[in-house]
Amino acid sequence: MSSQDYMNTSMQEPPLDYSFRSIHVIPDLLSEEPRPGLRPLRHSKSGKPLTQSLWLNNNVLNELRDFKQVLSQLLEHPENLAWIDLSFNDLTSIDPVLTTLFNLSVLYLHGNSIQRLGEVNKLAILPRLRSLTLHGNPIEEEKGYRQYVLCTLPRITTFDFSGITKADRTTAEVWKRMNIKPKKVRIKQDAL
Repeated sequence: MSSQDYMNTSMQEPPLDYSFRSIHVIPDLLSEEPRPGLRPLRHSKSGKPLTQSLWLNNNVLNELRDFKQVLSQLLEHPENLAWIDLSFNDLTSIDPVLTTLFNLSVLYLHGNSIQRLGEVNKLAILPRLRSLTLHGNPIEEEKGYRQYVLCTLPRITTFDFSGITKADRTTAEVWKRMNIKPKKVRIKQDAL
């Protein structure tokens, strides 16, 4: 199967669904049965699921330690993961491991315990991220929450399940000019 055929096939595959499993730590996924979906998952010759979606919502995760290692044991092509649902867990930050998944286009983090708005900066490196949820986290109460996220992640098209309009982008740009100071360029004294 060519990589293009794989990409086309796996996008249509149902998710590997570990939602509502009371999972405390990522390695628990290896001993837990995923929820059966309406359609069965197709598997590779090695027996691993051919999917690009992983649902871990409604568990009790507070960190993502060993995420990469467990993913490589669970999925045939973990590097192609495009959708991760981590909503309704106990995450207090955005784990840097998520920034290594360059094909990630949908990331649900709503209903967690993310405290610092600056955590969003980590996601700016993801070139394909288009849909993000963060509502229901303490950061939602921060002044300028929506504008900050839109300025930091200009490529997203959906935020907190709402489409982003041209007016949203304009408001975010105005907010940015009023609230985010540009980094000063320091000129060496010797050069003068």
